[in-house]
Amino acid sequence: MTETQAFKMNGFLALLLLLALLAGSVYLFINLQFIVAAFMIFAVVVLASGMLIVQPNQAKAVTFFGRYLGSIREAGIWFTVPFSTNKKVSLRVRNFNSAKLKVNDVEGNPIEIAAVVVFKVVDSAKALFEVDNYEQFVEIQSETALRHVATKYPYDNFEDIGYSLRGNTEEIAAELARELQSRLTVAGVEVIEARLTHLAYATEIASAMLQRQQASAIIAARQKIVEGAVGMAQMAIEKLRQDGTVELDEERKVTMINNLMVAIVSEKAAQPVINAGSLY
Repeated sequence: MTETQAFKMNGFLALLLLLALLAGSVYLFINLQFIVAAFMIFAVVVLASGMLIVQPNQAKAVTFFGRYLGSIREAGIWFTVPFSTNKKVSLRVRNFNSAKLKVNDVEGNPIEIAAVVVFKVVDSAKALFEVDNYEQFVEIQSETALRHVATKYPYDNFEDIGYSLRGNTEEIAAELARELQSRLTVAGVEVIEARLTHLAYATEIASAMLQRQQASAIIAARQKIVEGAVGMAQMAIEKLRQDGTVELDEERKVTMINNLMVAIVSEKAAQPVINAGSLY
């Protein structure tokens, strides 16, 4: 079922007609024309049953004895099919904050994750008649989609291969929004945005994983330092060769490289050693 436009006419014109019929019925009643007055009063009741008011950013789905006739989105007072009933649904943009969920990532590590979902109703017929309670449906499907996305990726990627929940927040948010939209289309809901609001390792492994992160950071830093040290040593030897400052044999080159590597890579300041004699 999809939303359609319901029959409607200007409510102020219908209201003027109601007042005219009401005044006429009173006049006829005073003049003892009871049958015609009763008929006009009945007409007033029938017309009054078709009056409804639509607030801004609201839709009202009109049903007539169980049959969906359409929806009215335009704000104002309207006249529609008499003796019909209407159900309202808000078209305003809303957000839903999920609870902190405890799930396992793709590597089996327990993590805590939560998200905020910004959505709005775009099809009032689907929101009211395709699901039992569209707001509850959004909440349940949001948590289900969040669990599904969280189990597809690792919390962190220590080898820089593929996506991770912590390192690729934009990509994860986009996939979460797509996953939600595919689930919520049946309820006539459009997902405007979905983003993670909380992401952390579960308490029982948080300290161990923090140590792992620190160790990985130290290793990565050491790799950069070693790469830089090797490059600097190569540049120093090449510069000495080009300038002709001193001729170094292979053994002296090895000694020089060793000294430069120690001075650059060491965490403590290097202590100079003065050699007063021959190298050999």
